[in-house]
Amino acid sequence: MIVRMGLLTRKQGLSHEDFRDHWRNVHGPLVASLPGLRRYHQNHVVDSRQLAIDHARGNWAIDGISELWFDSIDDMYRAISSEAYRDVAQDHERFVGETGLITAEQNIVVPVEATRGPLIKRMSILTRKPGLTAEQFKAEWWGFHAEAVKKFPNLMGYTQNFVTERSIGLGKPASYESLPIDGMVELWFRSIADIEAAFRSPAANVSQTHALSFIAEITTFLVETHEVI
Repeated sequence: MIVRMGLLTRKQGLSHEDFRDHWRNVHGPLVASLPGLRRYHQNHVVDSRQLAIDHARGNWAIDGISELWFDSIDDMYRAISSEAYRDVAQDHERFVGETGLITAEQNIVVPVEATRGPLIKRMSILTRKPGLTAEQFKAEWWGFHAEAVKKFPNLMGYTQNFVTERSIGLGKPASYESLPIDGMVELWFRSIADIEAAFRSPAANVSQTHALSFIAEITTFLVETHEVI
């Protein structure tokens, strides 16, 4: 299964409240009708602080991150070539401004236990250090780094999304320079206090030291997730 993520910025002049309302109540049902769509989540940004880590932050200013899961790349392209997608694209222009799209392979390191109460979700955009290839970045991230983060106290879920394709708007292919994203991190905790405690732990010292060797920028957001499908 692959995931297609949209980095969304609200249209100029639109309030946060109106953006959230339109995305959730108007756009969400349109996207849910796409053929072959297995899951669809909206992640509404509620906090853009570089919470609990000391690492260079990228110049990302976004209002939400969408996640659409398909069984394969072919299924994804069939969906965005469908009649239903035309309505999605037309509505997108009504409330979204700048948009970056990435397609990613997922590595679920710690599955989320959804039955254990409400959780806080933290998402982070990663950009690799200059001089590293995408394959070298993936090897470090999915190897040693995954095992290091897995040892964080209070960690309720951890997924790595390795970027394989990039586009701007709703389909124009993008160069790496125009959309310099190598990975998207998803971490789940019970509270902000648990996030802060986790990143003060010995396990975090190991992971953050390792991060300096292969990650140039980490840009973090706290999000509220609306599960459409």
